[in-house]
Amino acid sequence: MPLSRRTFLAGGAAAAAGLTGLTGLTGCGSRSSLGAANELSMWTWVGSVNDDLISQAEKSIPGYDTLKLSMTRIGSNYKTKVLTALAGKSLVPDIVAINDDVATYFPNADQFHDLNELGAKEREADFLPWKWKLGITPQNKMMAYPMDTGPTALFYRSDILAKAGIDIDPAAIAEQAPDWDSYIALAQKIKQAVPGSAITDNINSVFAYRMAQQPKRYMAADGQYIGDQDHVREAFDLAVRVVKDGLSANAQDGSTDSKAVVSNGKLVAFNAAVWWAQLGPKNAAPKTKGNWRVAAPPGGPGNRGGSFLAITKYCKNPQAAFAFISWLESAQNQAQAFLDPVLFPSTPASYTDSRLSAPDEFFGGQQIVDVFAESAKKYPGAFFSPYDSIIGSPLSAELVNIETGGKSPDQAWADAQRQIERELTRAGAI
Repeated sequence: MPLSRRTFLAGGAAAAAGLTGLTGLTGCGSRSSLGAANELSMWTWVGSVNDDLISQAEKSIPGYDTLKLSMTRIGSNYKTKVLTALAGKSLVPDIVAINDDVATYFPNADQFHDLNELGAKEREADFLPWKWKLGITPQNKMMAYPMDTGPTALFYRSDILAKAGIDIDPAAIAEQAPDWDSYIALAQKIKQAVPGSAITDNINSVFAYRMAQQPKRYMAADGQYIGDQDHVREAFDLAVRVVKDGLSANAQDGSTDSKAVVSNGKLVAFNAAVWWAQLGPKNAAPKTKGNWRVAAPPGGPGNRGGSFLAITKYCKNPQAAFAFISWLESAQNQAQAFLDPVLFPSTPASYTDSRLSAPDEFFGGQQIVDVFAESAKKYPGAFFSPYDSIIGSPLSAELVNIETGGKSPDQAWADAQRQIERELTRAGAI
């Protein structure tokens, strides 16, 4: 599975295949929420919320002075622990954070409050429409409230591209590489001037970020499997093409090379999500400060990542819980969360906040929020199904087999489709 900000911060989460045995959690048994009567309990993972805002709520919930927040940060196996608590119907947190795999919780939607019944509908206009829609179940229940997003852009090393005679102005880069074909042509020009240059860490990143630009993914809203259709094969073949053209650094996720290719200058450009700014160059290559820029992504705007908040059926005070999450995810507070822990807002009003629009010295003083804001606003959105993880895993594994083992792309595609059919059949999806 390609490295993401979520896997980096939270550790491993349960596979979607394991979710099927936990559906239909309602039934007989005791039901109780976690925490004392005067507090709302909340579970989330490390790096998902702004600590200063949480500290305020830990003193008192906004509008509910007699209540306070009790938050637990779970470092690993987060999803497994949430689903286990729901299955046990005892000591369930009042509020839970949910990752970008929010659709995998939809089979258990009866374990959560419909946020529209608590007033969410009145706040819909404050959020990106596609992000809001992701938290709504196929039965039109508002199960999850938007937190951050993961808009994409093209990161590039301005100093290395300048050596290749490339106009490094972000607008010029966007004009030279509006699509993946022209981006690959630009990369080949750079590689001729600076041998060894790469535009991706590995094959899976190309596939993941191309899929992140698509208006559809692996399943249709009516439950039809479409992961064998042209739009997925196009992303698959694009990833193979980048590798065959010698433009991948072949630094597999989790390897020691994954950071080295950033620090040693091999990765000269990378189409990635906003959170990669911190995970990638700022973390792995601090000495490159001032040399990075961002431009509009080749192939169009995309999104990879972003999370949600949900209120469980066991919540002691659902109205207070909604007051808290709507306060936490207001435009003003999402702007604060962008500063720490670098969560890109789902509220467009945040994009003009001075805390976001300030020049970023790591990126040569560029106001990078402008690029990501355009990507976030123009992203077409796509339907995510509860089965996306078990569909994506075989495709990811076979792409690695191509890059590291020299497997035939056609054979890899066929083998992935056979594995997907087995997994979806086992899960009862087809």
